[in-house]
Amino acid sequence: MYAVTVTFEIKPDQIEAFMPLMIANARASLEQEPGCRQFDICRDGVAVFLYELYDDRAAFDAHLQTAHFLGFDAAVGPMIDSKSIRLFKEVIQ
Repeated sequence: MYAVTVTFEIKPDQIEAFMPLMIANARASLEQEPGCRQFDICRDGVAVFLYELYDDRAAFDAHLQTAHFLGFDAAVGPMIDSKSIRLFKEVIQ
């Protein structure tokens, strides 16, 4: 497994527009990408935290090329104050 965490700080006046786009991207990832095993969204105010699990790095790289991700990424760019991504190669169960 390959884990990805993303932490967004969303502009306060954009959080209500951001969340439906985030949810749609997560759903599309789970429904359309065979290598996407989990896609959790957590929110506290304007902070949004994602926890994603993929079969491997190749599955995550494929996710980054999907139409739903590319559309999401382009749409939300102006809504984001900051974004931090961490990649974890090993998931121990």
